[in-house]
Amino acid sequence: MSLEKIFVVTLHHMIKQGVVYCSTGSQYKVKSEERFYTCGIKGKFRIKGIKSTNPVAVGDHVRFALQKEGEDIGVINGIEPRANYIVRKSVNLSKQIHIIASNIDQVFLMITLKTPPTHPAFIDRFLVTAKAYQIEAILVFNKIDIYTEEELTSLHEMRKVYENIGYKCVEVVAKYKSSLKEIQGLMQGKVSMFSGHSGVGKSTLVNTLSPGLSLKTAEVSLLHQQGQHTTTFAEMYDMENDAKIIDTPGIKGFGVVDMVPIELTGYFPEFIDLKEKCKFNNCLHINEPDCAIKTALETGSIAESRYKSYLQLLEDDTPYR
Repeated sequence: MSLEKIFVVTLHHMIKQGVVYCSTGSQYKVKSEERFYTCGIKGKFRIKGIKSTNPVAVGDHVRFALQKEGEDIGVINGIEPRANYIVRKSVNLSKQIHIIASNIDQVFLMITLKTPPTHPAFIDRFLVTAKAYQIEAILVFNKIDIYTEEELTSLHEMRKVYENIGYKCVEVVAKYKSSLKEIQGLMQGKVSMFSGHSGVGKSTLVNTLSPGLSLKTAEVSLLHQQGQHTTTFAEMYDMENDAKIIDTPGIKGFGVVDMVPIELTGYFPEFIDLKEKCKFNNCLHINEPDCAIKTALETGSIAESRYKSYLQLLEDDTPYR
């Protein structure tokens, strides 16, 4: 074999394909052929058309080159096209986005009424973002064992609002595996992302489903009714039944990006059919005459909380607690 052929064969063996399981900002854990590699990126690595603080995200399918044959250190030099991704506004750079994860089959948004409270404005902002990026969202109401009868009534009223517009809702106690059977079934063979405020029980749920992972958990601050950040970056884990789970940092606010006002109604399922009955094609459903959505609001066909969230999203891009 010529030296040229030997070089080509060697180079081929040193180029690999894999999936990013963890991103810390400067290093990436990539799984390829049942083995994990620690990879970096060389120089400026940007994806055309996306102004992101993190060019490589958990869930990305990447190509990487080994520094030396047989070692587990590599450099990412390419990303395959993403089926989808979900983002939030960058904390420090408001004009940029931070990609939380990509190539997601479904996202579970964990919700608690207290310790800490999850407000409808946050839920709706998250659902709009998921729908905009074509990711199925499932609402998980956690900690149902700590609520009073009055609080459970409020929970069931909230659940009804979302079930009526087509969202699947599940009630669980994350620390009890017996309450997670439906979620386990939904996760089988899929890449699932779990999200929500810090303290809602994301890591607890993952630990219950797969105790060997031993993810960190922390108590909720009684003073501020907010969770303490235990997950500092997104990470994907392999679970039973060919399921993969992405655990994410707790999110305080969600900024919807790359969206013009007129298209916002398309991300509210209960608005879609009604908007065709509005007098004006460019109706924003605020003060316009003969607005079908305002009429539905008055008759109770559209929940007031959902309409309020719609108005908030129209007004500005400020994340809601």
